[in-house]
Amino acid sequence: MKIRNLLIITLLSLFLSTNCFAQIQTIEWQGIQRQYLVKTPENYESLPVLFFLHGLGDNINHVNSEHNFQQVANKYNWMVVIPQAINEGGGSMWNAALMNSTIDDSGFLMALLDSLAVQYPIDQDSVFFTGFSMGGFMSHRMAIEHGDRINAAAPVSGLITFAMANHTPLAPVRMLHVHGTNDVVVGYDGYSQYFGSNLGLGVDAILDYWKNANGCTDEPVIDTLPDTHNDGLRFVEYVYSGTKELRFLKAIGGTHSWYRNANVHDIDYITYIHDFFTGKLSYDKVTNPTTGSLNIYPNPTNGQINIKLDSPTTIEVVDIKGNTVFNKQFDAGIVNLDLQGIDNGVYFVRGNGMTEKIILE
Repeated sequence: MKIRNLLIITLLSLFLSTNCFAQIQTIEWQGIQRQYLVKTPENYESLPVLFFLHGLGDNINHVNSEHNFQQVANKYNWMVVIPQAINEGGGSMWNAALMNSTIDDSGFLMALLDSLAVQYPIDQDSVFFTGFSMGGFMSHRMAIEHGDRINAAAPVSGLITFAMANHTPLAPVRMLHVHGTNDVVVGYDGYSQYFGSNLGLGVDAILDYWKNANGCTDEPVIDTLPDTHNDGLRFVEYVYSGTKELRFLKAIGGTHSWYRNANVHDIDYITYIHDFFTGKLSYDKVTNPTTGSLNIYPNPTNGQINIKLDSPTTIEVVDIKGNTVFNKQFDAGIVNLDLQGIDNGVYFVRGNGMTEKIILE
């Protein structure tokens, strides 16, 4: 009986081990067999593809288990690709131009995309990169070097290295940068207490870099996300409009962490990043229809604004989350809107296919 039970346990262990690693695939690049995982939904016709780049010393099996990327693929009907960085003696590490390395990770990741495009019906207009820590560094590099093929990137707790900061991006890229103010591993100002040196541009310099690359305005639309959990964190959005949108999610009190439990924290990074990549965040919904401008004054305002209308118009006022706070039909002429009962903040006034941002203070 003991021998039989031992045999069953052994066979079961082999089965589980085989299935855990069955999806690991390889591709040769620079004479090296590079590993990666692919997660796809059960049914698909065209696949947006998300590359997730792990942090320093991490591996694809661990991050796949941690983030449950099969669930992500099923939920969003995406392909999720989790490539493995090379261990060059100090742990697995992406060549984001932080240290001297001859590994062409940038070329490897594009070659991997090309290889997958032969095997799967990838939507080439929906190629996204995100990553944590060193994976965030590499996500910035990929956006800088391959903006002609990457549609959006979302580095989390990763910087633009000084070497990459000297490069002009190949093309504008929709960019979301996420960083915690209390991160001591990859500091908000670029300094690492862990490594005892500056690793790259600080967050303010990163925003200036992408504002310039994407032709963005200097002043952002700022909004604080609802504080739904007593976790010591506050999340603030900074949105810069331009040729391509630049968004910064500031995790006030945030450490070197990927926040992924919406039952514990105010936000789930994967959900937020997905909504950014797909244009579902409220700012996009509010501003995309904008054509022309309304003649509104004064602005900023204490709540009383005047609008000059050339024809009968329905005026709608929406908040930064896309909620309508005012809606009324007006005749032609100069009309007065009393918004003094509304909380201070940024709003959008729409009418006749035009949108104008106003600030209540």
